[in-house]
Amino acid sequence: MNILGSIFEKLRGRAPAQPSAQAQPSAQAGQQSTLQNVDVDKVLADMASKKGGGGNYRESIVDLLKLLELDSSLNARKELAQELNVNAGAPGSAEQNIALHKAVMREVAQNGGKVPESMKH
Repeated sequence: MNILGSIFEKLRGRAPAQPSAQAQPSAQAGQQSTLQNVDVDKVLADMASKKGGGGNYRESIVDLLKLLELDSSLNARKELAQELNVNAGAPGSAEQNIALHKAVMREVAQNGGKVPESMKH
Protein backbone atom coordinates (compact mmCIF):
# COMPACT_ATOMS: atom_id res chain seq x y z
CA MET A 1 0.00 0.00 0.00
CA ASN A 2 1.26 3.49 -0.78
CA ILE A 3 1.78 6.12 1.92
CA LEU A 4 -1.29 8.16 0.96
CA GLY A 5 -3.38 4.99 1.10
CA SER A 6 -1.98 4.28 4.56
CA ILE A 7 -2.95 7.79 5.67
CA PHE A 8 -6.48 7.24 4.39
CA GLU A 9 -6.68 3.87 6.17
CA LYS A 10 -5.58 5.42 9.47
CA LEU A 11 -8.11 8.25 9.15
CA ARG A 12 -10.92 5.84 8.25
CA GLY A 13 -9.99 3.43 11.02
CA ARG A 14 -10.15 6.17 13.64
CA ALA A 15 -13.30 7.88 12.36
CA PRO A 16 -16.54 7.44 14.30
CA ALA A 17 -19.10 5.32 12.47
CA GLN A 18 -21.58 7.20 10.33
CA PRO A 19 -24.94 5.38 10.55
CA SER A 20 -26.29 6.78 7.29
CA ALA A 21 -23.15 5.80 5.41
CA GLN A 22 -23.43 2.25 6.74
CA ALA A 23 -27.10 1.92 5.92
CA GLN A 24 -26.75 3.09 2.33
CA PRO A 25 -23.59 2.20 0.41
CA SER A 26 -22.41 5.16 -1.61
CA ALA A 27 -21.63 5.06 -5.30
CA GLN A 28 -17.96 5.24 -4.32
CA ALA A 29 -18.17 2.35 -1.84
CA GLY A 30 -15.95 0.26 -4.08
CA GLN A 31 -13.21 2.85 -4.09
CA GLN A 32 -10.58 2.10 -1.49
CA SER A 33 -9.71 5.76 -1.03
CA THR A 34 -13.08 7.24 -0.08
CA LEU A 35 -13.20 9.17 3.19
CA GLN A 36 -16.86 10.15 2.98
CA ASN A 37 -17.98 12.14 6.04
CA VAL A 38 -14.72 11.70 7.98
CA ASP A 39 -14.20 14.83 10.08
CA VAL A 40 -10.42 14.91 9.75
CA ASP A 41 -9.81 17.68 12.28
CA LYS A 42 -11.89 15.87 14.92
CA VAL A 43 -10.27 12.51 14.25
CA LEU A 44 -6.77 13.99 14.47
CA ALA A 45 -7.61 16.09 17.55
CA ASP A 46 -8.97 12.98 19.30
CA MET A 47 -5.82 11.03 18.42
CA ALA A 48 -3.60 13.91 19.57
CA SER A 49 -5.41 14.21 22.92
CA LYS A 50 -4.79 10.51 23.58
CA LYS A 51 -1.09 10.90 22.75
CA GLY A 52 -0.34 14.01 24.76
CA GLY A 53 -0.72 16.66 22.08
CA GLY A 54 0.43 15.31 18.71
CA GLY A 55 2.86 18.15 18.03
CA ASN A 56 2.06 20.50 15.17
CA TYR A 57 0.10 17.95 13.09
CA ARG A 58 -2.14 20.68 11.59
CA GLU A 59 0.85 22.10 9.66
CA SER A 60 3.72 19.59 9.89
CA ILE A 61 3.78 16.50 7.67
CA VAL A 62 6.31 14.91 10.05
CA ASP A 63 4.04 15.41 13.07
CA LEU A 64 1.00 14.27 11.08
CA LEU A 65 2.70 11.04 10.03
CA LYS A 66 3.93 10.42 13.58
CA LEU A 67 0.45 11.03 14.97
CA LEU A 68 -0.93 8.47 12.50
CA GLU A 69 1.86 6.05 13.54
CA LEU A 70 3.32 6.03 10.03
CA ASP A 71 6.92 6.32 8.87
CA SER A 72 7.96 9.98 8.90
CA SER A 73 11.55 9.40 7.70
CA LEU A 74 13.06 11.40 4.87
CA ASN A 75 12.75 8.37 2.56
CA ALA A 76 9.04 8.02 3.39
CA ARG A 77 8.49 11.72 2.69
CA LYS A 78 10.40 11.42 -0.61
CA GLU A 79 8.10 8.55 -1.57
CA LEU A 80 5.03 10.57 -0.57
CA ALA A 81 6.30 13.51 -2.63
CA GLN A 82 6.55 11.21 -5.65
CA GLU A 83 3.04 9.82 -5.07
CA LEU A 84 1.58 13.33 -4.90
CA ASN A 85 3.87 14.88 -7.53
CA VAL A 86 5.13 17.48 -5.04
CA ASN A 87 8.31 19.10 -6.31
CA ALA A 88 8.60 22.07 -3.94
CA GLY A 89 12.00 22.63 -2.36
CA ALA A 90 14.72 20.09 -1.70
CA PRO A 91 13.74 16.74 -0.18
CA GLY A 92 13.29 17.18 3.56
CA SER A 93 13.26 20.97 3.38
CA ALA A 94 10.67 23.01 5.23
CA GLU A 95 9.30 24.12 1.86
CA GLN A 96 8.74 20.53 0.72
CA ASN A 97 7.31 19.44 4.08
CA ILE A 98 4.75 22.27 4.04
CA ALA A 99 3.82 21.47 0.43
CA LEU A 100 3.43 17.78 1.31
CA HIS A 101 1.10 18.52 4.21
CA LYS A 102 -1.08 20.75 2.03
CA ALA A 103 -1.12 18.17 -0.77
CA VAL A 104 -2.16 15.39 1.64
CA MET A 105 -4.99 17.51 3.05
CA ARG A 106 -6.19 18.44 -0.46
CA GLU A 107 -6.25 14.73 -1.40
CA VAL A 108 -8.15 13.87 1.77
CA ALA A 109 -10.71 16.59 0.97
CA GLN A 110 -11.00 15.49 -2.67
CA ASN A 111 -11.81 11.99 -1.44
CA GLY A 112 -14.69 13.09 0.77
CA GLY A 113 -12.91 13.95 4.02
CA LYS A 114 -14.01 17.07 5.91
CA VAL A 115 -10.85 19.18 6.13
CA PRO A 116 -10.80 22.71 7.59
CA GLU A 117 -9.78 25.37 5.04
CA SER A 118 -6.82 26.30 7.24
CA MET A 119 -5.33 22.82 6.70
CA LYS A 120 -5.73 22.89 2.90
CA HIS A 121 -3.94 26.17 2.12
